[in-house]
Amino acid sequence: MTRRIALLPGDGIGPEVTAEAVKALEALPGLSFEFEEFSMGAGEYLRSGDPMPEETFARLREFDAVLLGAMGLPGVRWPSGIEMTPQLDLRERMDLYCGLRPIRLYHASHTPLKDLRSGDIDLLLVRENTEGLFSTRLNPLDREADSAEDRLLITRRGAERVCRAAFEQARLRSRRVALVDKANVLPSMAYFRMIFDEVAAEFPDVEADRIYVDAMALYLVQCPGRFDVLVTENMFGDILSDLAAGLVGGMGMAPSADIGDRHGVFQPSHGSAPDIAGQGRANPVATVLSAAMMLDWLGAPAEREGAARIRRAVEQVLSQDGAGTRDLGGRMSTSELGTVISEAII
Repeated sequence: MTRRIALLPGDGIGPEVTAEAVKALEALPGLSFEFEEFSMGAGEYLRSGDPMPEETFARLREFDAVLLGAMGLPGVRWPSGIEMTPQLDLRERMDLYCGLRPIRLYHASHTPLKDLRSGDIDLLLVRENTEGLFSTRLNPLDREADSAEDRLLITRRGAERVCRAAFEQARLRSRRVALVDKANVLPSMAYFRMIFDEVAAEFPDVEADRIYVDAMALYLVQCPGRFDVLVTENMFGDILSDLAAGLVGGMGMAPSADIGDRHGVFQPSHGSAPDIAGQGRANPVATVLSAAMMLDWLGAPAEREGAARIRRAVEQVLSQDGAGTRDLGGRMSTSELGTVISEAII
């Protein structure tokens, strides 16, 4: 079977890291891919006036999966002042409600924390992607008004399905889930917790915990090895996934998957980093690992084995002292690190 993959390299370092993920996929024995590249992002807006042309969006539904590099540029904004984020539009329009963000420590030198070894941090953040505090992000801004307001929306349907996804992920790991909320202050979060408790009753084999978001920020720094699966509202997940990435080497080590019932988009958690674009300094690991997540989601036995091969190759390469790009304390270029990982795939 040949899988058809849509490539959205995007802006800044996006094309560089996407190329290394494609290199890793093509190194897998026994798998076949057909890639087609599309233009989307701030650069596309500067060319055509639309960061996500409708004809491009329509084509994406034809593919088995989407692999995305990075989108957005700080100087390219809507009149409201916010950046263009077609990757968020994709999540909402394709109903990719489940954001999976795994965080794993591959080498002790990658973390600012003391006395940790490879594997001591290994958690999965499950982020609700389609509502929460992002729910009114497209509302127009009245620059003459005396105030501005955003709405934190939690629906029963949205909370149920992301909590259920978190419990299902926990069954594949160590059977522990922690809800991250602010239920002591916000009624919307109390509602989220109520629904989490209802879903927890469906999974008596999974240990369920509940932790306030401010406490979780503290615990992730003090004792990250305590946690396995975390489930959060949209904004809390956005913030905590960056904090967690900082514990394992930075955003270049943070892959992600945005998954719905029919479609999946796979991308690094980092932004477009235009300040280092074209310099060969970008870390491709997050994108390479996102490609592995794509194979897991596609789900055929050979594809799952391919995902495992990619992860083993990343672990083998990064377990070596001094291996990696500058952000990891190494001297490799983007392409050099991607090549070494691809060559380690066996």
